[in-house]
Amino acid sequence: MAADDERVSTPGAYWIAVSIGTMICVSLCVAGRRWPGRWVGWVGRAISVVLVADAVLFVSVPVAEGHWSVQASLPLALCDVALIVAAIACWWPRWLLGVELTYFWGLAGTLQAVVTPDLSAGFPQLEFFMFVVGHLGIVIAALFLVVGCRLEPRRGSAMRVFVITAAYTAFVGGFNWLTGSNYMYLAAIPTHGSLLSVLGPWPWYILSAAAVAVVLLLILDAPFHLLGRSGHRDIAVDR
Repeated sequence: MAADDERVSTPGAYWIAVSIGTMICVSLCVAGRRWPGRWVGWVGRAISVVLVADAVLFVSVPVAEGHWSVQASLPLALCDVALIVAAIACWWPRWLLGVELTYFWGLAGTLQAVVTPDLSAGFPQLEFFMFVVGHLGIVIAALFLVVGCRLEPRRGSAMRVFVITAAYTAFVGGFNWLTGSNYMYLAAIPTHGSLLSVLGPWPWYILSAAAVAVVLLLILDAPFHLLGRSGHRDIAVDR
């Protein structure tokens, strides 16, 4: 786990925040399954508002502070896209593709960023809160929708999400090449290391990461195969 001073400036505060987020997530999932009702919809909308606020801050803060740049300030990282998708899915859970993207991206991608954060800002800096709220918010949204609200991924969703992810990755890779950027760490491994650090040198770690992604998506989809898809779609969250 990434609880060191090189990767996180204030590791104690960071892991306390992660622990609080974990307790909130577990509580919402348990309550959603035991006591489904209209309140679930309000919780979904509250999560959506928090995620949108975080996304707005991510875009506006660099502009306000005068260090906006094409190379680092655009919301092109997969977690940035997942943030918006999760916000829409929490507000409008009938968009099942959004629920599936939130689930697979949140647990296969964003969760890794939570466990191995590339975060130089410390508590109580604004960037610290933006990182924590944004990343934990995506994971909470993913589990709340699928576990708490029982919105199961449809058959074939794992491979559908992989194709969408691969297409988006290719787009970002082209953008990086044109602008000299490193969005999604497609041009270089993160400074403080991550899962990518053990997947080989550039560009081979990209292929290795794709293989790991397939495995993770299949693992995340496995419970619905093993237990059988109930076909249940709890739309109480959308009322």
